[in-house]
Amino acid sequence: MWWSWFLQLSLMQLSLTFVVIVHTAPCQTCRKLTESFIKGLERTANKNFGGGNTAWEEEKLAKYARSETRLLEIVEAACEKADFECNQLLEQIEDQVETWWFHRQLEAPDLFEWLCIEELKLCCPPGRFGPHCEVCPSGHGGVCGGLGRCEGEGTRLGGGECVCDPGYSGALCQDCADGYYREKISNHTHPPCSACYYSCKKCMGPQENKCLDCKPGWILHDSKCIDIDECGTELAHCPSNTYCFNTEGSYECRGCDQSCIGCMGSGPARCKKCARGYRLSGAKCLDVDECSERGIACPGLNEACINEEGSFHCECAEGFIPGMCKAFPVSGPEKGLFDDMTDDEVLVLQQMFFGVVICALATLAAKGDMVFTAIFIGGVAAMAGYWLSEKGDRMLDGILKGR
Repeated sequence: MWWSWFLQLSLMQLSLTFVVIVHTAPCQTCRKLTESFIKGLERTANKNFGGGNTAWEEEKLAKYARSETRLLEIVEAACEKADFECNQLLEQIEDQVETWWFHRQLEAPDLFEWLCIEELKLCCPPGRFGPHCEVCPSGHGGVCGGLGRCEGEGTRLGGGECVCDPGYSGALCQDCADGYYREKISNHTHPPCSACYYSCKKCMGPQENKCLDCKPGWILHDSKCIDIDECGTELAHCPSNTYCFNTEGSYECRGCDQSCIGCMGSGPARCKKCARGYRLSGAKCLDVDECSERGIACPGLNEACINEEGSFHCECAEGFIPGMCKAFPVSGPEKGLFDDMTDDEVLVLQQMFFGVVICALATLAAKGDMVFTAIFIGGVAAMAGYWLSEKGDRMLDGILKGR
């Protein structure tokens, strides 16, 4: 049936996925897991028993020693909750752990060797490295001559090269590295390497005058290594607006002072040329005070000039709003409707008011069509009073301007 074929294919894919995941798990995780498992064995060795010699205790202890109950207790405490890699690996290898616990424990008591090396093939025995557990380079004194470590030793990784301890070099770490010399000790068949004087690349002893060759940045003279002043030669290469500063065995490129365009050293007295905003005064490039030297440094009428190093800037004077430097509005008590009117304008209003009153009286006295006549006469009188005023024009002009 098709579903049977599909199930077999799914199981095959799951098996391949399991192999890939397990094989990518690091040897360190497997080692840590097995070490924790062994500690669990020790912790549960005599659990819930007094350690007496009675036949009942011996029988119960024998049953508990290989029981699933004890296995579960050990497995549950094998990984810390926050250790994702350990818990993931443990979940993937439950079957192998159970196989070792119930069937292989007596014939393979070393759980790490059986599980991590033989079954999962995540680790190698000591002195071996790589996917096929090849032998690490060894010599007098053991792996890497006992003076280094084999790259990838104990894992399925690494290339097996010797990573030598400080002071040693060579395929088996039997030679002295640059900056070290072989001590002359009569009772040693292979004396150790010790450090030369700090400027020596090769030497016969630790003293300053025992150099045979020098490190970069030094030159040999009478068995001593003398510092090369790169700044006084063409060896130094510094970018623009920096200068060369000599150090022991080397040099540095340091930035020029801000007052300089190009320099020969630190400070405003070592400038090749003064930067904008500075002027040569004596031997130094000093700041130009633009605010005092210029007639009008700031174009605005309400702006104040503020001098700063190498430049200046304009600010609004006190009492003016930043930006356009407008005067702050003067706040005061709110004005009444007639506060800004002159005496003449008040007189005009009085005449207008008088005209309106006459109009009202005439309207009350009139009858029939005379009502409209009275209204007209009153309006004419009011307007005449206004227009005959000498200040009428000024008031009209104020109204037209939105006063």
